[in-house]
Amino acid sequence: MDTKTWIFKNKPAIMFSGVVGGPFEKKSPYSSEFDSCMDSLWMEQESFEKANRLLIEEAIGTLIKKAGIDHSEIDALLMGDLINQLTPTNLAARTLSVPYLGLFSACATSMEGLALSAVLVDGGYSSKIVTGASSHNAAVEKQFRYPTEYGGQKPPTAQWTVTGAGVALIEKYSTQSSPYAFIDKATIGKVVDEGIKDPFNMGAAMAPAAADVIHRHLTQTNQTPEDFDLIVTGDLAWIGHSITEDLLKEKGWTFKEGQFLDCGKLFYVENPGVQAGASGPACSAMLLYSHFLNELQKGSIKKMLAVATGALLSPLTFQQGESIPCIAHAVELRSPGTYHVN
Repeated sequence: MDTKTWIFKNKPAIMFSGVVGGPFEKKSPYSSEFDSCMDSLWMEQESFEKANRLLIEEAIGTLIKKAGIDHSEIDALLMGDLINQLTPTNLAARTLSVPYLGLFSACATSMEGLALSAVLVDGGYSSKIVTGASSHNAAVEKQFRYPTEYGGQKPPTAQWTVTGAGVALIEKYSTQSSPYAFIDKATIGKVVDEGIKDPFNMGAAMAPAAADVIHRHLTQTNQTPEDFDLIVTGDLAWIGHSITEDLLKEKGWTFKEGQFLDCGKLFYVENPGVQAGASGPACSAMLLYSHFLNELQKGSIKKMLAVATGALLSPLTFQQGESIPCIAHAVELRSPGTYHVN
């Protein structure tokens, strides 16, 4: 096979998390599982980009408080966002002042960071890593589409960028600890581009990349969908998730009812104000590091595949008429209560 799945022998674990949302995120049915939500998009900052930075700082601060550690104990921060040159994350990393690897896989950044963190901990290179992703609706609209104040109309295929940040602390498992979940395997995605150029139709653009990494993960690990309680994609939303399911059926994979979910569909449910659903790096990061971690820790979910999806476009590539290259990364998680550790 051309690309192998990473299998983590030393079982790196998700120990703590921090999840902070914006004002609109209070309308999510999962908001009670978030640590906090801001009252405005400005968050008393001078710009939306600085507000995005504040979200990251608040999420990491929440995590550090929960874990009872000092920031100096963090070996590395692996994180990213959607803004030019990762500006909000760079500024937050300046505040935190720990070794830092800035990541960009667009909305797939959350699982890129989780997979790489697991590699570093599993290999013994780090003992404590913080990883995550963030996004800010107004900052993203200003960069990729039109400023919110412009009042531009959006087609039904468009998605609503989540304002928030979700982070997690990754450590090597020890019998003295009580993790939320074990990171068992990861499959790194390939860039897939089916020629879609419409920046208002991200779900359709990302669907082939999601189907590819899910197919490769199942094939390379000799598993089927029946081996998982849930397979959850990032922010394909209503249109992209349906396309992905059809593409996987063509490859011979089918799902039980309620087994194949998408964070972009779940985040705001069917709120008509969000068109096709939620998007943004924070979409999957916030739901994974709140709701799904809680369910894994309780044992309601014993085994799940988390697949974050990203559209790797930029204002420059759009202006030059390029189609949209897309990526998806898959991370397999196990509940601690049902998982034997040697």
